[in-house]
Formats: sequence, structure tokens, C-alpha cells
Amino acid sequence: MDSALLKVDEEKARHAKRVKLRELNAAMDVHVELSKLDSSLKRHTGLIKRMRQSLGTDHRDQILKDIDSLSLEKYIDEIAGVTLEGISRCKTEKDVWSAVEVISALHRRFPAAFTPTLISSLSTALAAPSRAALSALPPEQREKEDSTRVSRQRPILRICSELALVGIITDGQKRSGGEWIMKVLRELLSNDPTLSSLPLLSTFLKSYSRPYLGLTPPQSKQISAEAEPGTLSSATTNATQGEFPALLNEGEELVQQEIRDRFKRMCEGYFDSVSKKLVIEHKRLQDQDRRNHEAYIRSGEIFEDRQQAYEKMTKGYEKLLASCQTLSELLYLPMPSLPTVSQKSDSIQIGANAVSGKWEDEEERRFFEDIQDLKDFVPKSVLGIESEEKEDKEATEERERALKEKADAEAKKLEEELEGLKLDGDQANGKKDSTAEVEMQEGEPDGTITPTPTSPAKVPSPPLSPQLAPQGPSQLLTALLARLPDATNRAMIDQAAIDFAFLNSKAARKRLIKFLGAVPKNRTDLLPHYARFVATLNRYMPDIGAELVALLDEEFRYLQRKKNVVKELAEVRLKNTTYLSNLTKFCVVPSHLILHMFKVCLDDFSGTNVENISMLLEGCGRFLLRSDDTRERFGTMLELMRRKQSMQHFDQRQILLLENAYYQASLSYLAEQCNPPERAPRQEKERTPLELFIRHLIYDVLAKKTIDKVLKLLRKLDWDDPIVQRALHKVFTKPWKIKYSNVNLLAMLTYDLQRYHPAFAISVVDQVLEDIRRGLEQNVYSTNQRRVATIKYLGELYIYRLLGSSLVFDTLWSLVTFGHPEGRPLPRQPCPLDMPNDFFRVRLVCVLLDTVGMCFDRGTQKRKLDNFLVFFQYYVLSKEDLPMDVDFMLSDSIEAIRPKMSMYKIIEEAAAANAGLSTGEDSGEDSDEEGERPQQEEDDDGDTTGQESSNEDRAPSPDAVIVLSTQERLGPTEEAVADFEKELAKIITDSSAESRKLDKKTAWWDSAVLAPNLRKKRVEEGDVDAGGDNNSDGNAVMHFTVITKRGSKPQSRHLLVPAESALAVHTRSAQLQDKVEQQHLKRLVLDYEQREEAEEMKALESRTKAGGIKIRYVG
Repeated sequence: MDSALLKVDEEKARHAKRVKLRELNAAMDVHVELSKLDSSLKRHTGLIKRMRQSLGTDHRDQILKDIDSLSLEKYIDEIAGVTLEGISRCKTEKDVWSAVEVISALHRRFPAAFTPTLISSLSTALAAPSRAALSALPPEQREKEDSTRVSRQRPILRICSELALVGIITDGQKRSGGEWIMKVLRELLSNDPTLSSLPLLSTFLKSYSRPYLGLTPPQSKQISAEAEPGTLSSATTNATQGEFPALLNEGEELVQQEIRDRFKRMCEGYFDSVSKKLVIEHKRLQDQDRRNHEAYIRSGEIFEDRQQAYEKMTKGYEKLLASCQTLSELLYLPMPSLPTVSQKSDSIQIGANAVSGKWEDEEERRFFEDIQDLKDFVPKSVLGIESEEKEDKEATEERERALKEKADAEAKKLEEELEGLKLDGDQANGKKDSTAEVEMQEGEPDGTITPTPTSPAKVPSPPLSPQLAPQGPSQLLTALLARLPDATNRAMIDQAAIDFAFLNSKAARKRLIKFLGAVPKNRTDLLPHYARFVATLNRYMPDIGAELVALLDEEFRYLQRKKNVVKELAEVRLKNTTYLSNLTKFCVVPSHLILHMFKVCLDDFSGTNVENISMLLEGCGRFLLRSDDTRERFGTMLELMRRKQSMQHFDQRQILLLENAYYQASLSYLAEQCNPPERAPRQEKERTPLELFIRHLIYDVLAKKTIDKVLKLLRKLDWDDPIVQRALHKVFTKPWKIKYSNVNLLAMLTYDLQRYHPAFAISVVDQVLEDIRRGLEQNVYSTNQRRVATIKYLGELYIYRLLGSSLVFDTLWSLVTFGHPEGRPLPRQPCPLDMPNDFFRVRLVCVLLDTVGMCFDRGTQKRKLDNFLVFFQYYVLSKEDLPMDVDFMLSDSIEAIRPKMSMYKIIEEAAAANAGLSTGEDSGEDSDEEGERPQQEEDDDGDTTGQESSNEDRAPSPDAVIVLSTQERLGPTEEAVADFEKELAKIITDSSAESRKLDKKTAWWDSAVLAPNLRKKRVEEGDVDAGGDNNSDGNAVMHFTVITKRGSKPQSRHLLVPAESALAVHTRSAQLQDKVEQQHLKRLVLDYEQREEAEEMKALESRTKAGGIKIRYVG
């Protein structure tokens, strides 16, 4: 109420200003003494310049002062031109009124020289654009031109509207300029098919709907939907004027009543046209959306051109809708009713039809669901239903009378159908003979059978003449059965069911079952109607449905036993499956039975069972898939069928049958999955403010410029709080949740935090390695992006010195060997975790090489990487041909780290080059020693010598493996005990070297080894080793060798220690324990190798016997 009163007060104030200025313009009492006016060029030039800049409030006072003090006669035409330019820069209401005052001042001084020129210029500026010129422009250019024109004409239209109200623009003597404004707007709107000038009308109505249309803002904008355009505004005006005091009398109005009414009708008519266009565009948008949805269901994607057209249409519709809503609010008219998707009869129903998802249309639903109830047509006593109350005698007599009348009617029909009955009897005789012949042939061993024995022949009635035909129930039943093959619509079959109910008896039911089970195999069109007939009777005569289903089940089992008979029983199979499918949709066949039949066909998914499954899917697959009690089980069977179909080989006809049946049955179900029903919104995980802050820092704030700030904020957290540690651990171990380009920043942040919280960095590295291992074990396609980010993260952690090269090489080797038998991929041999057509591990290796490969360019690490790249080429060649993108990625990665490396073309070359390599040696033997990147190079000569000697002492590689066509791989040869001891000594030596490398502060004598000459001398003297016992001179002593170092030459001297001392006892016990462990380890290794050799020899013998391969043993 207050807002409406405020608008009324504002409108009254504007009206008062207009009336006052109109009176001044009409008086024309300006008397100027020309002698007192200034005619200097400078001041005139300044005035023109200010008017060209703007006629707004900034220059208003100075311009009015100059108009009163300058002569201006020689510059009228120029002033009229610059006035139009100044008008275009007036945006606000105050600027518009300032421009009106300036123009009024000029009009009062020069009514004949200035005003006509200005009005002509304004009329030209508000002219509608040329249609021919616009049509020649491209759509984008045309839209830009329209936008520029509207922006230019908007302030001009507002000022012209004010000039018409203050008497400068007039239609005639003592008339306002309302007609002129209406004509301008009509020209703009009528020559605008694209509705680009609609914003001009909205701008005009926002400020001038009251003076030009007579509309007053109502108290409430609650508009009834039943209001008609052209009448509501008048009603609103009247109602409003009844609530508020009348603004003006008719004599005080600035625009005549006639013009106001015409103006209002014109605006309402235009709104009606815009509303119709809005409805049309709404329907077009819905149609386009439906077509896009159908295209998505059909092809799985929406093409880019279609998507762009839809987005453009949506943008135009939203713009039109916003303009229409604005007009509706300004004219106080209701918005048009826009049809929704549910209101359109031709709209697509994804997942569930307008009727139900089980049926294709309304007609099919009525056929299978709208089954009549016999008790509405047949007495309960005839149906065998016991009444709770005894019926009186009159009702009984009436029912008997109705039954007698029904029998008489049937007797009359009998005479007309006896000829057909006679023909039916002849056909039945022929059928009986053929069936008997089949039963005789069934016992023959050749198995050539055409029909099924479970289709019993119908015993015909003896041919009687019409005159001698009795009128009993048996003859009536015969006539009914003779009429059934012609009952090919719903009304006839429903009437037949009612007729049979009056003839109901045990014998009649048995006869009906035999008749329904003996449908001719070429009359499959009768089966849906017979199924409806059975479903109608089954409610009160359940034995009919049960016996018929048992008959069809027996026939199905017989056909399963005769699967080798294809052509002869094809029509029988079609009839059987069609019959069962229709009875299933009438819920006569139990769901478990039809699912069992489908499972039987699926177990032997070949031959005729392919046709059986396709016919079952076409017949009742949709029904089973959309029924609540069978959806889950039948969906599982469909998935099993699809998997078997992909693994087996079928001809083109069978593939076409299965595909058509599958998509016909499951299209609606799949569509529902694409467009699921409405459900509750997804619950967002609740997180504490501290967790949200940590996630915000890592996911949103972290960047190159802000990493120091993020580090400081993370360090300020309470690291002793387990909740904070858990939140940080989650964020730092999920690199796939941040931008891929920020993974290195996350690793840098982990490195910075390591100096303050080393345990946290260790836990992050452990989790990253665990995630990589889990990805190799699961190999799930949906986690591929995560695995790429994790591998990238691992490489960045190595670059920032959070892990050693040993872990990097272990990861590289695990990527190419994990899951393969004995850690060696076999060419094109399937592996459950790494199939030959799965190239994702190649991508992971390329990502890791791109990240850290440039670091391994010298020393032992270079040699390790070279060995790995040789094996990696063998791994790549053992797969199928690489896709183009993977091939390019592999080439780019290897060229970046080893540009001169030669690539193998065939797998035999890679296998020969890889024969002398060992994955274990390259990945973990000395990686700790060489993987760390120390900041200062302090490698001792002795360590280098030990490494080289350990490499020289490595056991020779087995003979080169010859890659046969079967890609067999023989196991390693047996090693002698001496070789084993040699390898064991090398491992112990290397481990001691590693311990020296890791702990520089360890005493050098703890890991000292006797020189070969000293050890040889002690052996000659009879000592076993440095800690052996010596019982000479009758005293129990133990010899020790003390090693000292003077300069670079070690020296040694002997020391006798009593055997009872703690040093001697401890040394002796340690020696004995080491010897026991060494013997135990030796026994285990030898037993394992002997067992492995026996198994390989046994497998070799079996393959030799089976394949007849000649093997040459090389001694």
C-alpha cells in the first residue's frame, strides 16, 4: 500500500513539472533585446561543444545561461544537429528532464527555425531499420546492429515522449503529441519480425504507461489467469482508482482519452502477438529437446552442431520470455499458459510411458490388463461360487430361465455353423492321422520328426446332419470351439469366455484344454486371443491355465530334446514360445517357470536356443524386465546373455536376431537408467570447519604465487591433533582431486613440511605407493585418472628428494611385470590383470618417465634405466598393436630421455636383447646405494670397487631363450652348491657395503674384511677363520686378527684371547648360529629348485608328447 502511494505521489510530481513547462512553451513570451546578446564566436563554439558532449544535468545550467545570453541566429542548424548528439548521452531520468528543459528554452526562442528541424531529426533517428539491409547481413552482424540501434534509440524515445507531453511535439492545434509517439512505436514494432525493438517498448512503458495509456499501478499484482488481454488493464485501472484518490481529472490529462485508448489497445495487441510467439518458441524448444533426447538414446551422444543449435534456441527463448514477463508486469496482463512436457501427448516418455513401462501403448495395456470379470455376466452358481446368503426361489427361476434362453439361442446358432463344424471334423481326422504317424516315427532311431507328440489330436464328433444334431451341452461346446478360430478381436473372445462359463464342467474343461493345446502351427495370430480367453477363465477355473501351461511346458522340453531337428520344428518352436510369452503377460504362466525356460536356453546358448531366446525376449522380455518381481533376476540373465554373446561366435542372422530382441526388450529399461526418476537430493558430506579450511587451502588457494602462504598457514595448525593429521593426510594422498598442473606444487609442499614433520612425509609416500599397488591389483577402468595422477605425484616426490631411485625403479618394474607369470610378460598371452589389448600400464610408465626420466642420465642409474627401457620395449611388443595416441606418447617419452636409442621392431629382437637382464637385479639390488641423490659426492673408491666386483661376480646368465611359436619359457638351470655359496657371499658383502653407505659413523673395524693374502696365510697356519678356536699349549684360547691402518695400507697382527672370556664366548656362539642359519637356507633353496625342476621337466614331457616338438639338449 505504501509503495503504491509513493508511486502515485511521484507521478503527481512529474505531472506538475510537465504542466508547468507546457504552459511556458505555450506562452511564447520571450522578449530578448538583440543588442544585449553576445555574438562572439568563442562562446558560441563553447556552447556547441558542451551540447554535443551531453544535455544532462552536468551542463544544464551553463547551457541555459548561454541560450539566454547568446544570439544563436547563425548557428541554429548546427545547434539542432548537436542537440541530437547530446540527447543520445542522456541515460538517467534527471538527464532526460534536463535535456527537455534545454530543448524547451531553444523552442521558446526559435519556434520556427529550431523546432521543425529538431523534430525532423528525431523522427529520422527513430525510424525503423530497412528489412532488406538487415536480411543481407549475417545473423551475428544483424544481432549486433539491432543491439546498437536499440541502445541509440532508447534515450531519444524517452526525450521525444517528454517533448510530446510538454507541447513541443504536437499533432495539431491544442493537441498533444501522443499520436506522433504512437505512430513511431507502431513503425518500430511492426517492422521488427525478430522482436529486437521490444526493449524499446518496455523502456517506454516503464516511464510513460500512466500518461499515454492511463494505467495506474495496482495495489497488488496478483493477476487472475482467466483474465483476457484487452480487458484486464481497464479493470485494473478502475479498481485502482476506486482504492486510491483519482490522480487527475480528464481536463488535466496531457494526452487525450481517445489516444490513450488506442495506445492501450495497440500495446495489448502487441503483447498478444508476443505471447503467441512465446508459446510457439516454447513448443519448438521442447520439440528440439525431445529430438535431442531421442538422438542421445539412439546414438549415445548429441552432436556438436545439434547442441549449438539447441543452445542458441534456448538463449533466444530465455530472452523472449524475459521480455514477455516485463510486458506482462507493465501492462498488468497475465502471462500465457506454456504447455509442459507432461501436457503434450506427443512428448517422449523416457523410462515409463504415459500408461506403463510394461506396454508399448494404451491399446496393448487394455488388451492384457482390462480383463472382464465373469461374475458380472454369469451367475455365481454357474461359476461354482457359494453365496453367503441363500438366494430366493424367484431369483433361481430367473437364472434358470436365462440359462434356458441362452441355450435356445445357442441352438439357433448351431444350425448355421454345422457346415463349418463338418469341415472342422474332417480337418481333425487328418490331424489325428498325422499325429499317430508322428508317434510311430518317434520310436525310430533316425529321429526325423515333424510335429510334437504333446499336441493331442482332437477327437471329432461323428458327422451328423443338421436335422439329427442334438441340442445338448456337448454340441453347444463343439459349436463354441468351432467358433474360436474366428474370434480375432477382444469382444468376440470375451463373449466366447462368457459362453463357455455357461457350459462349464470337468469334461468341457478337459476338452477345451486339448483344443487350446492343438492350435495349428501356422495360426500364431490366434495365440494372444486364446491367452486372453484362458486368462478370463483362469480366475474361476484355475485348472484350465495350469493344465495348458503344463502341456506347453512338456512341449518345450520335447523341443529341447529335439534341438537337432531345425527346419521341421521351426514353426512349432515359434508357436510354443509365442504362446508362453502371451500367457506370461496375462500372468497365467508362473514367473519362475518362464525364467527357468529362459535359463535352460541360456545354458545351451547355441543352435535353436538362439531363436528361442530371441522370440522369448520379443514376446515377454519387456514385461519381465519391467515387472517388480522379475526385474532383478531377468536383468541378471540379460547381462549373462550379453556376456555369452560377446564370447561366442554367431552368424550374422543370429546376431541380428539377438540384437533386435535385446534392444526391443530393454530399450525402455535402459532409457530409464539414462533418465532416472526423481529422487531425494544427494546428501553432501558434512565436514568440520577445519577440514573445509584445509581443503580450501589445497584445492583453491594453492598456486605458484601462494605456496609460501599456504605453507605458513599449514604450519600454524595443531599438528598434535589426530583429526588435523587425518585431514591433512587425506588431502596430501589424493592428488587426483587437484589440478593436474598443481601436482608438483603438492609435492613441493610435502617436501617443505618434511623438515618440520618428517613422519608425515613418510606416511604420504607410503600411502602413494600403496595406492599404486592397489591400482595394479584391481585394474578398474573408472580409477584410471586417479592412477595417472598418483604416478605423476610419485615422480614429483622423487624430484623433491622425498624418496630414492630404488622406489622409482621398483615401481617401473612392477608396472611391466606385476600379474604376469614369473614376472615376465608372454607375447599376446592373456593375463587377468594386464590383457594384451590393455595399454594403460604403458601410459603410466610414460607418465613416470616424463616426470623423472631426465634425472637418470649418468652413472649406475643411467645403466639401470637403459636396462629397463630394453625390457619395456619387450613388454610393449608383447601386447597387441598400439593405438595411435599411445604410440605417439611412447615415442615422445623415449625420445625425450634417450633420443639416440634404437627401437626394436619385432619381439624376437627385444627378447634376444633382454635375455641377459634380470628384473630383480636392476630394481632392488643396489638401488639404495645409487638411488639417493646426495648433495655432495663422497663415494669412496673402495665402495666403487666393491660394486664392480659384485657385478663381475654375478652368475652367468642362462643360454639365450629361443622364442618359439608357442612362446614357451623354460626355467633356470640347476646351480651347484659352490655357485650358491658364491652368490650368498656376494649378497652378504653387498649388504655390508650398504650398511656402510647408510651409516657413515659406524666404526670401520666393524665391517672390515681380511685381505686375501692375510686370509690365505691364516689358512696355511691352520686357522679356520678370524674367530676359530686354538687349543695349543693346553690353554683354551681364541685367535683374533687386529687390523690397523697406517696411511692407505692396512696392517694386521694376531691377538690371543682366552676362550672363557665374554668376547670369545659371544663370538663363538654367533659363528655357530650363522652356520646353522646358512645350512638351513641352503637346504630350503636346493629343495625348492629341485622341486621346480621336476615340475618343469614333467610339464615339458607332457607338451612334448602332445605337440611332438623336437628338443635338443645342449650340455
